[in-house]
Amino acid sequence: MTPSGRIAPQARSVNRPAEGVFAPFAGERIALVGLGKAGLPAAARLAEWGAEVTAWDDKPAGRDAAVAAGLRVADPAAAFDYDALLLSPGIPHLLPRVHPAAAAARAAGRPILCDVEYLYRAVRASGSAARFVGITGTNGKSTTTALLHHMLVGAGRQAVAGGNLGPAALAMPLLGDDGVYVLEMSSYSLERLATARFDIAMLLNLSPDHLDRHGDMAGYAAAKAHVFDRQAPQDLAILGQDDAMTAATPVHARLLPISAHTPQPNGIWAEGRLLHDSAGVFADLAEARALPGAHNAQNAAAASAAALALGLSRAEVAEGLRTYPGLPHRQELVGEIRGVRFINDSKATNADSAVRAVASYDRVVWIAGGQPKADGIGPLAPFFPRIARAVLIGEAAPAFAAVLAEAGVPHEIAGTLDAALPVAAAAAFAGAAPVVLLSPACASWDQFTGFEQRGDRFRDLVLAMKERA
Repeated sequence: MTPSGRIAPQARSVNRPAEGVFAPFAGERIALVGLGKAGLPAAARLAEWGAEVTAWDDKPAGRDAAVAAGLRVADPAAAFDYDALLLSPGIPHLLPRVHPAAAAARAAGRPILCDVEYLYRAVRASGSAARFVGITGTNGKSTTTALLHHMLVGAGRQAVAGGNLGPAALAMPLLGDDGVYVLEMSSYSLERLATARFDIAMLLNLSPDHLDRHGDMAGYAAAKAHVFDRQAPQDLAILGQDDAMTAATPVHARLLPISAHTPQPNGIWAEGRLLHDSAGVFADLAEARALPGAHNAQNAAAASAAALALGLSRAEVAEGLRTYPGLPHRQELVGEIRGVRFINDSKATNADSAVRAVASYDRVVWIAGGQPKADGIGPLAPFFPRIARAVLIGEAAPAFAAVLAEAGVPHEIAGTLDAALPVAAAAAFAGAAPVVLLSPACASWDQFTGFEQRGDRFRDLVLAMKERA
């Protein structure tokens, strides 16, 4: 690599771009593996920016799409003669199994990178001083990303949001000096940054997740902590203080602590539904209907901290909180029938996320289950009294039923979401609870292609029920 952090191309003859054409990666040979919703646009953009891209996907359909897009297709694992490997975040480079392309890149001494790395290099190569905000954590990062973006746009600032949420990094436009990239960063992507630096980086919280990819909790925490890599003293590190592991994460930039419930000197925190900073109360979350619960108080504190650091006024921040519309699949109110609210929290793919949802309501009929995570539903035990009835789906249903039976929580196994909703609705209509909450505490891959499809199906079922009613 060069002193600037750019990957030095190997000596060879290359086609130089025409004068005046923006080609920050001219002469670089990049192997790109994984041609999903982010991979194919990334390959096209890198080629547009001068790189010699070789694309590969383990599935024939992905390779066919690359051929149709005019890309060179070859398996880089066969002979790794490239400057770098851009590997889709969902494909492991170490655990639980090393992908052959990653093994080949490592054997050749080449870096394994993600699309955010290339976006950052392109922006800096363009001469822009646009700021980068990196947001990570086990829970709340999507809401915090979308909320901060909403605040910035509402205040008239130039900003785009994406990364793990929304548009892929290399589908984003190049912003000028006043622009802000608000990026949700997964642990998978954070491990694959080499030069990218976040002007504002935040780690919200840590609880067990993706342990198969990171080996153990320490490995997972270390991957998340990469969000603070390469920060300078003038940068800002926003750090959650509501769990010990997050609070103990070392940072080298200016620290701004946040909390959902505990005062933080020189930080931002919530007391009840009021948000405070060192100057006093600046927002009432009772007015922010899309941000219920203590977990969203932490998200609001984090987004507010970043927005204030980016120059928004306290009034602009408060207005952004008040007008935030919420995200699909994150405690999304999808309908109200006969006084019962139906909440789509399909994004709750682990127990800690489900805890945050159940804790937001006094009494619920809970739809849960799917492909189980390592922590099961043990963390929900303190909130079992809020569950009037549980209706269980997917692979986890028998194990969840055993836990709930031991705790005396009424429950039944419905098997599928289509079967679960009528059962849950009937219990709610009979007076069990005013809320039917889909917050599965599980991955969705046993019955769906992802949490989005699961949430969309729940929404469709509720709307069909509402139409019949």
